[in-house]
Amino acid sequence: MTHLRWTTAGESHGRALIGILEGLPSGLELSSERIDAELARRQQGWGRGGRMRIESDRVNVLAGLRAGRTLGSPLALSLENRDATIERLPVPPSPRPGHADLAGAQKHLAPDPRAVLERASARETAMRVALGSAARQVLEAFGVELFAHVVELGGDAARADAFEAAGEGRATLRAASDFHALDPEREGPWRAAVDRAKEAGDTLGGVFELRVLGLPPGLGGYANPSDRLTSRLGAALLSIPAMKGVEFGLGFEAARRPGSEVHDAIVPAADGARWGRFARATNRAGGLEGGMTTGEPLIARVAMKPISTLRRGLPTVEFGSGAAVESTWQRSDVTSVPAASVVGEAVAALVLAQAFLEQFAGDSLEQVRGSFERYAEGLRRL
Repeated sequence: MTHLRWTTAGESHGRALIGILEGLPSGLELSSERIDAELARRQQGWGRGGRMRIESDRVNVLAGLRAGRTLGSPLALSLENRDATIERLPVPPSPRPGHADLAGAQKHLAPDPRAVLERASARETAMRVALGSAARQVLEAFGVELFAHVVELGGDAARADAFEAAGEGRATLRAASDFHALDPEREGPWRAAVDRAKEAGDTLGGVFELRVLGLPPGLGGYANPSDRLTSRLGAALLSIPAMKGVEFGLGFEAARRPGSEVHDAIVPAADGARWGRFARATNRAGGLEGGMTTGEPLIARVAMKPISTLRRGLPTVEFGSGAAVESTWQRSDVTSVPAASVVGEAVAALVLAQAFLEQFAGDSLEQVRGSFERYAEGLRRL
């Protein structure tokens, strides 16, 4: 048994993206078709740019599988970049506002934003989606569902109860949406807002909500700051390019209410409840208390800023001359909040699968399942 860990390599316009996921138990039936389906979802959404018409991501499994099942050795994946033009692309003459260009050039003390932007690009998140799809297949083997949907675009919010109203049809409803959303009444206004922003050479941000159902209580930890799932999930979600804020449960609203309207009363669980005799009357904490899961649905919301590359340009300064100029534009999305929601699912899957395999250790899926079932039985006796 090894600690679940992952890494990626590759540049936006390099030959390929590479990912390695270490610590998967052996014996997991891993579907590359499921990985490809998640990659396709990442490329969808109203307002996506020209890169999505170039790339058509299909994962290549390089190592870690035999006959469709994990071996327990590192899983190695690759994604080919069709726009592999890194050696022909010029050095940009000026840094782009909102990107990593200037801070990265200052970090390296070199006026070459290309060296920074190729890796800082959100193209890298395609591999995180691939690795996250593998991790979520571990969680799904134990009845855990990850589901993200867009709840706000350009300051216009979907109905607050969209997830509850969608019920068991949520996946179908989201698949029919241009924004990976669950409120059909917002589709028209959001499309119009994106079209107006595109005409104006501008971009739009938004918010997506992540729900994770079926997690047992007790994942994560409290003894050390690095054990707490609140910080681990928050860090992972904020590592996605352009994410500016994360909240769990009530989030910032909890700071505006008295404690009696914030904390979740503990009540007897219904007969036959999956996690034993205890439950929460509400879920204002969003499924996390003390850095650990509570057994209630995990709920997080993530805010994404507008895309930094604007067709109409923004003021910047040339490296060589120091002259004030407008930032350059090649191609970009008007909005990619729907894509960000897919990436959010993926990074959450990586963190939660890591916590799950810490709690229920085993070299094989069968051993993990045995540990999980013993724990579930212990919860019922508590």
